[in-house]
Amino acid sequence: MSDAIHDPVVRLTGLQRSFEQGGVRIDVLRGIDLDIHPGEIVALLGPSGSGKSTMLQAIGLLEGGFQGRIEIAGTDASTLPSGGRTELRRNHLGFVYQFHHLLPDFTALENVVLPQLIAEKSRAAADERARELLGALGLGERLHHRPSQLSGGEQQRVAVARALANKPELVLADEPTGNLDEATADKVLAEFIRLVRGEGSATLVATHNERLALAMDRVVRLHEGKLE
Repeated sequence: MSDAIHDPVVRLTGLQRSFEQGGVRIDVLRGIDLDIHPGEIVALLGPSGSGKSTMLQAIGLLEGGFQGRIEIAGTDASTLPSGGRTELRRNHLGFVYQFHHLLPDFTALENVVLPQLIAEKSRAAADERARELLGALGLGERLHHRPSQLSGGEQQRVAVARALANKPELVLADEPTGNLDEATADKVLAEFIRLVRGEGSATLVATHNERLALAMDRVVRLHEGKLE
C-alpha cells in the first residue's frame, strides 16, 4: 500500500497572519500547525472573532498576507502564483459558508451544475452529478426551484451539494449552519457529515457550537491565535 494514501490533504506549518489597526499590530494567527487526512472531519472551535474565518481563508487560498507554509494535496500553495492558486482551489477545494450565496436566477440544479461546467465537465455528467447530490440531500423534488422558492435549510443543502460537486479532496465550511434555527441546523449538519463521509473528503468545519463539534471526528480549538 502506498504511503501517499496516509499523506494529509492539508498541512499547515507555522501559519501566521497579522493586521495593522490604528498603528497597532494585531496577531490573529500565531504559528498554526495542523494536518487533516483523507476522510477526516475536523471541527475548528473558537468564539466569534478568534480568527476561525481568517484561518479558513488562508487554507482556501482566498487572500494573501500570510506567513508560513500551506500544503494542499501535496502542493506547497505558499509559493504559487495567483493562477496556480486558483487552479489548486478549483481542482481540490469545496466551500460552504454561513450564507448560501446561491445564484438567485438559477435553479437548485443549475447552481450545482455550474461549477462543474467551469471545471470543464460535460453538461450531461454535471447534470447527473448534481441530481445525485441533491437527491441524497432530500431535494429530488426541488431541482427546478430557485433559491427564493426554497427554505433556509433547503438553500444550505444546495450550497452543500455545490461544494461537493467537483469531488473536492478538502471541504472548508465556515459556520455552515450558523444562519439556521437549531432544529434545522442539526438536520442539515447531520446530512452534511453523512454526505461528506460518504464522499471521502477531508473536511474542516469552523464553528463556535460545542454541541455540533462533538459530531465530528476531532476537535481543535483556536485560542489567542494558536491551536489547542
